[in-house]
Amino acid sequence: MIVPGPVTRNLFFTGKGGVGKTSVASATAVGLAEGGKRVLLVSTDPASNLGEVFGVELGTAPAPVPGVANLFAMNIDPEAAAHAYRERMVGPYRGVLPDASVRSMEEQFSGACTTEIAAFDEFSKLLGDASATAEYDHVLFDTAPTGHTLRLLRLPAAWTVFFDANVGGNSCLGPLSGLAAQRALYEAALKVLADGDATTLVLVSRPEKAALLEADRSSRELAELGVKNQRLVLNGVFRASDSSDATAAAMEARGRAALMELPEGLARLPRHEVRLLPYGLVGVSALRALNAPDSFGGPAPTPPGEQGSQGLPPPLDSLIPELTRGGRGVILTMGKGGVGKTTVATRLAVTLARLGHTVHLSTTDPAAHLDQTLGSRVPNLSVSRIDPAKETADYTAEVMATAGKDLDEQGKALLEEDLRSPCTEEIAVFRAFARTVDRGKAGFVVLDTAPTGHTLLLLDATEAYHRDVLRNLSAMPESVRELLPRLRDAEFTKVLIVTLPEATPVHEAASLQRDLLRAGITPFAWVVNQSLSPLPITDVVLRSRKLHERAFLREVTESLSPRTALVPWQSDGAGLPSEPESERVRKQEALR
Repeated sequence: MIVPGPVTRNLFFTGKGGVGKTSVASATAVGLAEGGKRVLLVSTDPASNLGEVFGVELGTAPAPVPGVANLFAMNIDPEAAAHAYRERMVGPYRGVLPDASVRSMEEQFSGACTTEIAAFDEFSKLLGDASATAEYDHVLFDTAPTGHTLRLLRLPAAWTVFFDANVGGNSCLGPLSGLAAQRALYEAALKVLADGDATTLVLVSRPEKAALLEADRSSRELAELGVKNQRLVLNGVFRASDSSDATAAAMEARGRAALMELPEGLARLPRHEVRLLPYGLVGVSALRALNAPDSFGGPAPTPPGEQGSQGLPPPLDSLIPELTRGGRGVILTMGKGGVGKTTVATRLAVTLARLGHTVHLSTTDPAAHLDQTLGSRVPNLSVSRIDPAKETADYTAEVMATAGKDLDEQGKALLEEDLRSPCTEEIAVFRAFARTVDRGKAGFVVLDTAPTGHTLLLLDATEAYHRDVLRNLSAMPESVRELLPRLRDAEFTKVLIVTLPEATPVHEAASLQRDLLRAGITPFAWVVNQSLSPLPITDVVLRSRKLHERAFLREVTESLSPRTALVPWQSDGAGLPSEPESERVRKQEALR
């Protein structure tokens, strides 16, 4: 069994994007089910890839997994949950109230906050309502990347505190007086989370410094919420088979160095190591192999010769001339968690700054740490992070100083009550996002976004707020009024979709591209990151992984994007450009 120690009824798998949470959770589910237990596997990730791993279409109700008796799987679909929630709240009034009133109610429940809270409501039922999962021996939660999951797991406490402090008025869930059932549910969910005999938190990490630091932060923050029964799974531990292979030696050395500095809190946890596989983890047979590591200990398939650099996409710097053509604007990096959005954004920002452009680098990812990636100060480059706590405090103060300044004491109390709702954070972060995009009028803004699911919620918020803007032009800052038109302006905003040359990152990125196109936003280019293809490889495991890259590189360049750049695997992960590299790019830019 991948998870060390006794297996409780509920297991949460969390960690940084791209560390293999879905693979580890799915393999654990297969192992339990084939051991005779009846198992429900639930994805709480808005951009779930659970269906691709099992090769089956999954919906919002438990469905049997083909080929594995006793195993059922489902996704918590935020949009479907929000639709059901809206209908539950608005449906009873159709045909009773005037159509205009019903439309107004529908608008009230159309924002990203309602979407997230409705999904949280579904999650709470599975955790806090024992009758909802009574037919299963184990319930496994495959969660979204850390930032989103921390917010999800904090919500039972946040809403419980909100209910304790507020006895009247409304929230984005509806009138508080009608939420007694939700309050009991959230309290029950919180109790189950903190019960170590019922719930285990499985921290999944790669043997990489950033992923381990994020797992350590999650461990501490969730322990503060009472989730103290924790385990550690180290996924993708690599041991080189050929010491003369420079890439393999560097990869092994990087992993060993990260594990030598394993944070003390993680080092104390029971842990299990899963070695790096020579192929991608898709399909039930591959998941079974993950549970029985000796079964894949034989030699990996040998690729038929090395592939040269001919036919591969050009390097990242080839995008610079077109990115800088307008002399200002916004560059957004988007994609699945763990594909390297932060490092690509940082590399581009440093390159632009060294070319003499004024650049601001920022992030909407609550788990991103630009300062760790950047390392040191660069002339012409400023850096910030959209901090949800600070933005919420600033927004609350602004609302009280404007909308609340002429209210009587009762009115101020009601307004303060409304602003204490967890939904206020969504509004505050959205406004900060709009303000950061606005800085692109006077220079370049490079904006690293949160993993796909959270970013889609942010874009949904953009659509919802844009409708509000059209109804109420005078009450919105210019940055908010102009946000959606700017994101749709291909001259002002250039979206880079970042992926790895693997099945799930490529297919999730393709889904993201379809969502962007539906929103009227056309991606500028795709960046395939951390590729082994341009490198001379002799290690048998890495050669096999290099071979498997080819199909996904072809899929990107031939089917998904007319403009693609390739970033080779690099030992430090960041690959920040040196001054001589910037000089070479400067000459390219001058010749454009």
